[in-house]
Amino acid sequence: MSGTEMGARDRAAWQTLDSGQLLLIATAGLFVVVAVTQVAAAGLRQSDVAIIFGVLIALGELFRMVMPGNREVAPIASAGAMGYALLVGLGPEGAPPGAPLGVVAAEHSSLQVVAVTAAGMLVGSLPHIAVGRSPRLDAMARRLFTVAIVALCFRPVTSLHLAWQLLLAVMGLVVVASCFTDVLIAALIRAEAVRARFGIALRDEIEAKLALCAATSATAMLIAVATTAMGEAALLIFTVPILVTQFAFRRYAGIRATYLQTVRALSRVTEVGGYVETGHSRRVSRLAVAMGRELGMSEEELLELEYAALMHDIGQLSLRDPIPGGATVLASPTEQRRIAELGAEVIKQTGVLDRVAHIVRLSSHPYRTGRETAAGAGEPGAAEQAVPPPLAGRIIKVANAYDDLVGDSADRDRGAAVLERLRLDSAAEYDPTVVEALGRVVDRRPRP
Repeated sequence: MSGTEMGARDRAAWQTLDSGQLLLIATAGLFVVVAVTQVAAAGLRQSDVAIIFGVLIALGELFRMVMPGNREVAPIASAGAMGYALLVGLGPEGAPPGAPLGVVAAEHSSLQVVAVTAAGMLVGSLPHIAVGRSPRLDAMARRLFTVAIVALCFRPVTSLHLAWQLLLAVMGLVVVASCFTDVLIAALIRAEAVRARFGIALRDEIEAKLALCAATSATAMLIAVATTAMGEAALLIFTVPILVTQFAFRRYAGIRATYLQTVRALSRVTEVGGYVETGHSRRVSRLAVAMGRELGMSEEELLELEYAALMHDIGQLSLRDPIPGGATVLASPTEQRRIAELGAEVIKQTGVLDRVAHIVRLSSHPYRTGRETAAGAGEPGAAEQAVPPPLAGRIIKVANAYDDLVGDSADRDRGAAVLERLRLDSAAEYDPTVVEALGRVVDRRPRP
């Protein structure tokens, strides 16, 4: 790759960062500058211990992983860095005989923790950079910021010579606060990046990170306590639990990624067979997910919506005569429902996507406002409550209709005309709230 291409890629990466990410990176960078300056001036205390923890952090960064939702995490590095921040002693040889845990404080400062963590993260990222996998600066900055919070809150406590029971309680409070801070920052950034509501983003981050955060925090405390009691050798023993946890999460993330790749491959069958236009399923999926975020759907609901949107036309494979252009919006209501039913049956055969099949089955149903239809005031059965399809089905119906009529055209006038047509059909065929969400999503698209 030429220098010009690498420079263009780096500029593109910076341009994708929003203001929240840039602020976080700048704050973490300021922490690092101050920490390195202080360590350079005062010297590295207990350098052998700092090097051991630095190597552990570097290895953790080397084996970082990406979880569902494009979340980059490095559990081993985070546990090692927080363990170094929580370290209160250097083993039995550093304490008088019979001394309780916590009476001998380690000598490194909060800023040394930040400096060692930053150095370890940089070293661990070098192999990734060498093969063209640039690190996620915002994710690295958030991990560093979380460790800095633990160090700044806990290191001063070690000088108070608290009883070990109280010291453990303080450790627990600090790591819980750091987890909450990490989730809060991640939710703020994600809400701005994907234009989701903060409450929804916060709930998604809690659900995605709670188990991993608990495992990382517990391992960090275990490392700190065991190293104080047993010395540096404890690192080799008590890093194993988080290593096993990381492998489990990596396997889970791999299964999720394989599912999505399989669904995307299946969605292209209708395109290859000439039943729908090329790129139709992908465009409907992107529109649907953007509309779902606009309407406050959670991350798990968005994943099901994406699956259903990708496979909503798979029922067309059963048609003897393909619909011209694959535009199901131009087919009769009976034919639309038949295609959706057949597609749902195909999806249901997987045995694991029953909810997706249910969404696809109801995505052809017309929207009903739920208002009462008078059959005679005061008479039995005078009002009937029409139950609308689920939100995911209503979103797919609108997104599919829009793409059937617009396709891959970038003509904004054409798109506006189709939106107006969908608005005119609202309250009977399409959900007005969903149509307005589509309008907002389309308006945010960059102009050609």
